Amino acid sequence: MTRQILFQVHWFLGITAGLVLALMGVTGAMMSFEHEIMGAISPGVVTVVPSAAPRLSPDELIARASAQRGGLKVNSLLMEGEPGYAPSLSFEPEPGKKGRGKSSYVDPYTGKLLGEARGQAVFSFVRTLHRWLALPGGGNGIGRQITGFSAIALVYFALSGLYLRWPRKPLDWRAWLVVDLRMSGRNFYRALHAVVGGWVLIVYLLSALTGLWWSYDWYRQGVLYALTGEGAREEKHGDEKSAKGEQPALAPAWRSFLKVSNGHFENVRIAVPQGDKPVTFRALQPGARHERMTDEYSMDSATGEVVKTDLYAQRSLGKTITTSMYEIHRGAFFGMAGRIVLLVTSLTMPLFTITGFLLYFARRRKKKALRELDAELPLHNGGPVPTGGPSDTIIVHASQTGGAIRMARLTAAAFGNAPVVALSQLDTAQLTGARRALFVISTYGEGEPPDTARGFVHRTMTAPAPLAHLDYAVLALGDREYPDFCAFGHAVDHWLHAGGGQRMFDMVEMDGDDGDAQRQWQQQIVAIGARSDLPDWEPPAYGRWRLAERRHLNPGSQGGAAFHIALEALDQDGEHDWQAGDIAEVAPRHDPARVTAWLAAAGLAGGTEVDGMTLAQHLSNAILPEPGAGLPADPEALVRALRPLPHREYSIASIPANGRVHLLVRQVHGENGGLGLGSGWLTSLAPIGGEIAMRLRANANFRPPETPGPMILIGNGTGLAGLLAHLRQRAVTEEGPNWLLFGERSEALDAFHDEELQTLRAAGVLNRLDRTWSRDGDERRYVQAAVAEAGADIERWVDDGAAIFVCGSIEGMAPAVDAALRTALGDDRVEAMVDEGRYRRDIY
Repeated sequence: MTRQILFQVHWFLGITAGLVLALMGVTGAMMSFEHEIMGAISPGVVTVVPSAAPRLSPDELIARASAQRGGLKVNSLLMEGEPGYAPSLSFEPEPGKKGRGKSSYVDPYTGKLLGEARGQAVFSFVRTLHRWLALPGGGNGIGRQITGFSAIALVYFALSGLYLRWPRKPLDWRAWLVVDLRMSGRNFYRALHAVVGGWVLIVYLLSALTGLWWSYDWYRQGVLYALTGEGAREEKHGDEKSAKGEQPALAPAWRSFLKVSNGHFENVRIAVPQGDKPVTFRALQPGARHERMTDEYSMDSATGEVVKTDLYAQRSLGKTITTSMYEIHRGAFFGMAGRIVLLVTSLTMPLFTITGFLLYFARRRKKKALRELDAELPLHNGGPVPTGGPSDTIIVHASQTGGAIRMARLTAAAFGNAPVVALSQLDTAQLTGARRALFVISTYGEGEPPDTARGFVHRTMTAPAPLAHLDYAVLALGDREYPDFCAFGHAVDHWLHAGGGQRMFDMVEMDGDDGDAQRQWQQQIVAIGARSDLPDWEPPAYGRWRLAERRHLNPGSQGGAAFHIALEALDQDGEHDWQAGDIAEVAPRHDPARVTAWLAAAGLAGGTEVDGMTLAQHLSNAILPEPGAGLPADPEALVRALRPLPHREYSIASIPANGRVHLLVRQVHGENGGLGLGSGWLTSLAPIGGEIAMRLRANANFRPPETPGPMILIGNGTGLAGLLAHLRQRAVTEEGPNWLLFGERSEALDAFHDEELQTLRAAGVLNRLDRTWSRDGDERRYVQAAVAEAGADIERWVDDGAAIFVCGSIEGMAPAVDAALRTALGDDRVEAMVDEGRYRRDIY
């Protein structure tokens, strides 16, 4: 809750004070080198050509300058130590006018007024923008209040930003300082905002805390008292009237100053006194880092006697800071390096405004999309979860920007509108009322839970819950551009498992709006009882493929007929690259006899053409509704109402080097005795040479491990396809050793691809082959038995860095093999292998 409040205030201030701060940053950067810029563009004004003639004394300069302005008095004079720089002076206001008088540079040899530096009017306007946004009222108007509020907001941005972006690994310097340039879009904006914010945090705090010195009198007085123990001194303003009388002579005081300072100074500002008051000299030390490193002397105007000295080297730290506040604010207190740092950091201020607005608008777009999706499903907001019927399955979500809620609602629809529960409202009592739960979990930032889920983490996930009765699965949403991809999804998965929950299938990781991962999740939930007649949630277009080969692998087997299928791409310009472990998604077709029977029952003519295709052709790849169930009588309206058949998934057995997509497909029979839509189409109905609609899907969770090493492949039945692809890939890359444990019914009839496996063994690619046959012999022996018996060997392989890949049926084989592996290796080690990507499963 604290984090959520801080975040809301952070972005609210960002969209209100952000533009002001951007303007203050740019104007501050422009003033960083104001003196140097004006000197460079004003030769003959700020700088002069040195002369052999002696430079005029202060009294002579003042007298000649005053004469050129009709006798106006001079308030102050800045004498330069270098002969190539012109002195400057400021006059009292002209009669009848308020405010500050005008200033001018003066020729040190002739006393001729040279006027103001070029660009001085521009910088004067920039200064008013920086201090009070050039609004009416000047320093006493609303502009000063706005800039003061913005400075306070900048302090809040720096401190709250530090808290909000605190990395999960705070000792890793890369997490603080490195922007991953591979990121894009919203993630790149967030990384810039966070990482660059870390770079400039100290500088921005310093700028804001010193800027408040001029914004609020109470702040200045408080800082002054805290650092020096003194109250604020009353400042003299330029609109005060000078005393009547002649301009006092400065010669005695000037001679005295030159004596006590030994004439060593970069410049000296002389405050011309009123009446008989002392003359004040502020001398900038030679080689000074900034303009407030001055020694101050007060001299009697008549005698030149030293009245008071205030040497910079003798000041306390507190006084040094308070008298140098402007130099600290602009970075000059730290020398040229400090000024450059302030220039750069000031110029980056608009970056935070821009990225902040981009993140804000992206967030609003996501929330708008979620609202448009909203309300078809009632959310279950607390209370006991009803049991029995479809509601014995609950859908739980944890979302930061709405993506997890969307996927949770789509999942709930697939289970007949199962209850949808926010993780923040979930408790263990609710889980005990459910037989199974599907978790859609988003990871936010650098591996963190969404803000709404933090309470659940601290309240419930600190210890395992009694969940031995619960079957569960996790869809983890995250972003692969972050090193802690889907970290909170993994944390929830581990918590459920630690409580005794049973995984129905491995966690599916989804990167953004990855359509492949969405369809993988959809296919997995169909395998555990979700509706199979729902269209794909994010369907890409199918490609055109030719059925090049079909070979029956196990004639006479007690199991279902299994076929080797080979397909070649027809659209050569399409994207047909894939890796071992990837999935082929095939668009199935109805048996023409079934379509004919349906047309007859509906009283429709299959030859009727709609959009260049017959009605029968339209129906061949559509979900067939019940005839007479309110169907449109018009063929065109009927076609518009049809929904496409959901795709069927098959593990790819080949690699691109084989030139074809190879599948291993077992014929499946429906309740009516007919062949399944996908297997029937591929193994019986589609003609050799006929066209197949198919697309390839990346299956990141079953692709080869990133780190080379041994591989243990375990599976049964047609799961051999996914394992065979890895063996073929390892033959190309010459990686190993490799071990296959595989189970089928009969050695004589179901030894799929035995010839190729023996060739791989002879070539040294397949180092060990253990097969079990459940119908040979008196005792039925499955692949999990081979895993259990080889537990010690498997442990040795794992010690040597082996990865374990399992492919095959979700019923029976997958959970039994998982249990055998946990017995051999220990639950903690298996979980660690899951985290490391060394234990992967493709089960269906």
